[in-house]
Amino acid sequence: MADRRLQVFHAVARHLNFTRAAESLFMTQPSVTFQIKQLEAEYGARLFERRRGGVSLTPAGEVMLPYVERIVAISNELATRLDEMTGEMRGALLIGAGSSIAGFMLPPVLGEFNDLYPQVRVQLSVANSAEIENRVAEHSLDAGFISLAPKLPGLASRRTGIDELLVICAPDYPLAKLTAVTPKLLADYEFIAREPGSGIRTLVENWFAANKIAPERLKTQMELGSPEALKGLVATGLGFAIVPRVTVAKELRLGELAAVPLTPPLQRDVRLIYPEERFQSRLVTTFVKFAAGKLKELYA
Repeated sequence: MADRRLQVFHAVARHLNFTRAAESLFMTQPSVTFQIKQLEAEYGARLFERRRGGVSLTPAGEVMLPYVERIVAISNELATRLDEMTGEMRGALLIGAGSSIAGFMLPPVLGEFNDLYPQVRVQLSVANSAEIENRVAEHSLDAGFISLAPKLPGLASRRTGIDELLVICAPDYPLAKLTAVTPKLLADYEFIAREPGSGIRTLVENWFAANKIAPERLKTQMELGSPEALKGLVATGLGFAIVPRVTVAKELRLGELAAVPLTPPLQRDVRLIYPEERFQSRLVTTFVKFAAGKLKELYA
């Protein structure tokens, strides 16, 4: 196992927050602070700048981070290989996904995987597509689910499903009575957008741009990082949003929201990404194969 202090440093560097790092390690915040102070004393350098609301890496911390990432990755690989010698699938599996995929597509996948391999401890991190891609590339996640093809080198990608994107709005909003909507028409109405870095936002902006509507022409009222918050705001009648169909199935069934197809239509790929050339444990290989097959079964 890697030195515990290095694991603590890695967690703080990843979260840039002592409290969240402590939660991810199942430690108390004072214990995390103590471990970092010990590490700083050993190397004679400050590793973090403490600021209100968070921390940032010092130059010394920036130098240390890539070395620590490699040490932690090798330590995890060693532990996994030794576990595999017992013949039983066990260990931690670090997965990341965008909020709509994590909340609406992955639960049946992870539930069935847990039934098959109860000794595996899946840890799911929810973030936007850009952050998930970065974390898989830096090996702090074993695999990730995003809405776009990855851009970073060294990542493998498998298309595991598709989902149609729809305009959603309150049932009494003017768009609700239409049978289809075009980019030009939508530019005249108030828009509730996803946050920068979201794969859905990138898809939507590219769709508008491809149809000669610059994103800055949209009447963007707010940018929200949570699909639930976005749906709640749209339900008040403030404007429309563009979301994957899977995220609004319940609200459409209950009549809480209205949905209108886009013309031309827009779909998002659900992509499973993982390091291309890195050592792949039997656990990661098994999960990738299982998740890809299950998502295609459910959403192809």
